[in-house]
Amino acid sequence: MHPIRKKRLTIVLFLVAGIAIAVALTTYALRQNINLFYDPTEIAAGKAPQDVRIRAGGMVEEGSVQRDPESLNVQFRVTDYSASVPVQYEGILPDLFAEGQGVVAMGRLNAEGMFVADQVLAKHDENYMPPEVAESLERAEKRKADAEKAAQSASY
Repeated sequence: MHPIRKKRLTIVLFLVAGIAIAVALTTYALRQNINLFYDPTEIAAGKAPQDVRIRAGGMVEEGSVQRDPESLNVQFRVTDYSASVPVQYEGILPDLFAEGQGVVAMGRLNAEGMFVADQVLAKHDENYMPPEVAESLERAEKRKADAEKAAQSASY
C-alpha cells in the first residue's frame, strides 16, 4: 500500500472511531437524563420504575395537603380521578399550587410507593393544563366510562 494512502486510511479510521465514541457518550448521557411521565394510575399499577427520576402529574386531591409546621416538608396526593399517589416534597411550593389544581412533580418513587419529589410545577393560569396531565385525565375518564358501560352490560 502506498504510504500516502496508508496515512489517509489511518486518519479516516481515527475520525470514525472518535465520532463513534462521541455518539456513544452522548447517547449514554441522554439516557441518564430522560424523565418519563407516568400518571397516577400507572404508578399505582406498578408500571413506574422505582428509584429512577420520573415525572408524575395530575390534580392535587382535595383535602390531602398536609404541611409540617416545623419545616418545609409537605405531603399531598396527586390523582387522575382513577387512582391517587402520595407525594412528599421538601421545599417552597409554587405560588399557584392549590388543591384541585394540576401539577407535575419530578422525583423518584420509593419502595413504599411514596413519590419523593424534588421539584413541583404548578399550572400557570386557569386555562392551561400540562399536556401530559390533560392526556392522563382523558385516559382515566375513558377507563371510567368503559367500566360503567361494562357494568351496565353485565347487569342485563
